[in-house]
Amino acid sequence: MPKKIEVNIVGESLFNDGVGVVIFISVLGVIRSTEEFSWGHTLLLFVKEAGGGILFGWLLGLLMIKLLKSIDHFETEVMITLSMVMAGYLLAQKLHISGPLAIVVAGLLAGGKGRRIAMSETTEIYVFKFWELIDVLLNAIFFVLIGLRILTLEIHTHYFLAGLVAIAVVLFARWISVRSAVWLAGVKTDFDTRARKLLVWGGLRGGLSIALALSLNQTTDKDLIVFITYAVVVFSILVQGLSIGLLAKKLFPESQNSELDADSPDSH
Repeated sequence: MPKKIEVNIVGESLFNDGVGVVIFISVLGVIRSTEEFSWGHTLLLFVKEAGGGILFGWLLGLLMIKLLKSIDHFETEVMITLSMVMAGYLLAQKLHISGPLAIVVAGLLAGGKGRRIAMSETTEIYVFKFWELIDVLLNAIFFVLIGLRILTLEIHTHYFLAGLVAIAVVLFARWISVRSAVWLAGVKTDFDTRARKLLVWGGLRGGLSIALALSLNQTTDKDLIVFITYAVVVFSILVQGLSIGLLAKKLFPESQNSELDADSPDSH
């Protein structure tokens, strides 16, 4: 796909998890609250979680860069990034702000500006490879646990119908969100219809959705909510995930041609 669309999809995915957690916590707080619902209170809670998390993450990233810049020893610098992430997330929870958003912002700052001004070439290789390995290991463990959880899930026939409805609703909501974002951007973007289609179909759901559903208290509706979430995630991975490449090739054939031209002997 065109580099611009790829950057948008990857960039969006970095913030989706953090924002998703904030919205989930906000809505859950409203549901569990014994007070009368108030839009002002809900909005204030969201701003505190999201805005506080972003600001705290920015400060954490600056501190991480300063520490990394003060030393040139890749083993110590790897430990610095690990300790800052763990301590930063714990402190964010104590401050009742979004830990995921804080760590995403800190990681972007340290991995962008920090890589340029505070890391040697050796440090950069070790830090990025370390976090890549952590990401792979945690995802593997996480999805194994998710698979084991479904074995204990009580399933009824009407759950499948609810899952199909949820898949349609989520896809429609994704279409609305992409169209709204492009419309709000106005003349600042030149996204065409093809790009919008790819962004809609590329809105994949993963383990975080299931983790949030599993975090609910054991109520009469928890198994239904977990099953619906499983249905959406499985459809997202198996249907959307396996077809996104074919869709990109169909929508942007010129990108495939340019790659072939770049790889041809005449272009070197």
